[in-house]
Amino acid sequence: MKRNLRDIAIENSDQIVQEWLKQIGSLKEVNYTADISEELFDSNNREFVGVIFNSIKENGSTKIIEEFSGKIIHLGWPLSYITDGLQVFRSVTINTILSKLEKVDAEYISEVLNSVDSWVEPIIRQLVNEYSVSWEHVVSLQRIALQELSAPLIPVMDNITIMPLVGTIDTERAKFIMENLLEGVMRHNSEVVLIDITGVPVVDTMVAHHLFQATEAVRLLGAKCILVGIRPEIAQTIVNLGIDFSKLPTKSSLKKGFLLALEITNKSIVELDKKLESVEELLGTSKGSEGSYENTNIETT
Repeated sequence: MKRNLRDIAIENSDQIVQEWLKQIGSLKEVNYTADISEELFDSNNREFVGVIFNSIKENGSTKIIEEFSGKIIHLGWPLSYITDGLQVFRSVTINTILSKLEKVDAEYISEVLNSVDSWVEPIIRQLVNEYSVSWEHVVSLQRIALQELSAPLIPVMDNITIMPLVGTIDTERAKFIMENLLEGVMRHNSEVVLIDITGVPVVDTMVAHHLFQATEAVRLLGAKCILVGIRPEIAQTIVNLGIDFSKLPTKSSLKKGFLLALEITNKSIVELDKKLESVEELLGTSKGSEGSYENTNIETT
């Protein structure tokens, strides 16, 4: 019986395809494909229904489904397009087969439903699995990228580095901050690390604990941490919570923290007596200029 039903579906494929295209087109506004051009939408629909029929003809061949799923995932088509399309195909195919049978009773209807389900469900399962694997891979890559950006250690001068932190600090991120901080101190041979919490919205007991752990670990490596970016509301929160920051140098701004870091590393910013007179002098292109860097009015020593 199942073979006969498959033959009926294939013989009436043109009718099924036309009805399927009509119904799937009516769902364009609700399955997140409204922004796709009509030409691309129609082309993809015909390829989609062709994939379904090829799978039915080849008794569930997976190769063509894998190729199609890879294409629509790459194009960013929503999963709802796939699920809606297969459900519509199921409904249209059942109605078409039933309309072609001379005798229709409960047994025939049950047989038709089971047969069409056996064609469609494996396709749904495979396409959904392909989507799941693809998105899990994308999310994994994004998570790694966000981790790399969440705690960058930036060398700004010999022996001085800065770690700007933005966003909420939880236990998982604190662990990554610790690892990146210690690795960066060794890699850049840092003597002073400025941890900038200007972009951290909340500093509570847990965040303070993580920061202390990080600064203590840096101290064991022979370097020193300065906590900068202490805003008034954070200072008030720290006082209310009774958090002790007395052993950790703190500054309200990165500029003040950087000046302290220069002092710790025996450096300073001084003004030269000779002032810049022109852009040409700065670039070293004026007559009589001996060098492009001799005329700057500020230097570090």
